[in-house]
Amino acid sequence: MQIDDFALERWFAAHEHDADLMLAESGVRSLESGRFDTDPGELGYVIPTNGDPEIRERIAARYDRDADEVLCTCGTQEANFLAFHTLLEPDDHAVVVTPTYQSLRTIPETICDVTTVELEPPTWELSVDAVSEAVRPETELIVVNNPNNPTGRYHPRETLEALYDLASDADAYLFCDEVYRKLAEQPHPPAASLGPRAISTAGLSKAYGLAGLRFGWLVADREVIDAAWNWKDYTTISPPTISQHVASQALEREDEILAENRAHAVDHRERVREFVDRHDLEWYEPVGVNVFVTIPEGFESGRAFCEAVLEEGVVLAPGEFFGHPDRFRIGFGLPTGELETGLERIEGVLESR
Repeated sequence: MQIDDFALERWFAAHEHDADLMLAESGVRSLESGRFDTDPGELGYVIPTNGDPEIRERIAARYDRDADEVLCTCGTQEANFLAFHTLLEPDDHAVVVTPTYQSLRTIPETICDVTTVELEPPTWELSVDAVSEAVRPETELIVVNNPNNPTGRYHPRETLEALYDLASDADAYLFCDEVYRKLAEQPHPPAASLGPRAISTAGLSKAYGLAGLRFGWLVADREVIDAAWNWKDYTTISPPTISQHVASQALEREDEILAENRAHAVDHRERVREFVDRHDLEWYEPVGVNVFVTIPEGFESGRAFCEAVLEEGVVLAPGEFFGHPDRFRIGFGLPTGELETGLERIEGVLESR
């Protein structure tokens, strides 16, 4: 199997370690480990390896599903990987809504034929008709990220319901990566609650500020979960013991954590709004902590702009990595002081030209 380099991750690997400020991170600033009991006792495998039944039951209740319809994973990325390899075969076809996080497109492309349906600026609205036109008899998955990364567009519930109907009528699945969903002030019910032909993935990295736990989950019908669990035996076997131990506490206290993180996101979104307005840039007001902004005048591409900002010790994400070289992504979930300093340095670059 050949797979393209993960352009965004390679960019981070090349620049994040030596930079002063990371303004491309797509989650809320990390919570301190001292807020949790981090001693799980014996450091053995999680048993059963699909996740402790109590935590699966807690997750399942959020989706109107049973515990046996939940698989605990090492982050949302593993949940996505397992689902794609479980459901897709070389003769299948997938429809992927883009722009999106690269793995949601690239992994299906390594397995089968993929048709993309583009969200168009400035509103990044998803056309159900365009998805319908892309569906084929051999379509197995319709893949969407909601809220969307990088644009921050939160597709309405009615759109997801229409996509579910398309998938169900085609004997396919609607696959929805919902890792940012809980950052919405009033989150829609998750996709997997729509019915047996819907699949949700999520985790604690983005909305909860717990990226280092690498704890996520896949929610789907029992047949899909059992097959994905078999794939998981060949990847990470079980979720990490410490991660599950802390994840259980985070889910018990999620109202407190999410209220804090949503307030943080709202405050920082306003700070970024002021920056965007000052420099006559364009954006779509996001749900989550990512914003996809047009590049300033005088720069030939998003990458050129991000390279200029790198000279001031600040990492941004070039729009090229999402198929839009006229834009760049800012992640504004980091600590307030770091965001303010980062925006000041970016403004210094703009004012020096």
